[in-house]
Amino acid sequence: MRRVGMRSRVSALSLDWAMSMAVAWALLPKSGGFRQFGPLLVFFLEVWVLVALQGASAGQRVLGIRVQRFTDRGAPTAYQALVRTFLLCLVVTAITFDEDGRAPHERLSGTVLAYKGN
Repeated sequence: MRRVGMRSRVSALSLDWAMSMAVAWALLPKSGGFRQFGPLLVFFLEVWVLVALQGASAGQRVLGIRVQRFTDRGAPTAYQALVRTFLLCLVVTAITFDEDGRAPHERLSGTVLAYKGN
């Protein structure tokens, strides 16, 4: 399996965040806490739902990468997607890696990021 590099990871994350910002700014109220936390909430929901249902967020799909279970390379469960997305939203788990190239949010959720076809 070919390791997904930092450039692809950051690009997918940036695409997902930009889409979340656009949706939040277009749909959420202009005042209150929604402006501060709305994009993060939209990001969380977008990534969790799409990874749970399709195995990839919108940004990951554009870049040809997907989330797999680490053990057997199958599709992640809804619970794995939830744990992974929650930890991803903490940011620090998304920028630290082990010797296998897996971030803490991947290790703790039992997932791995792979290129489609691998």
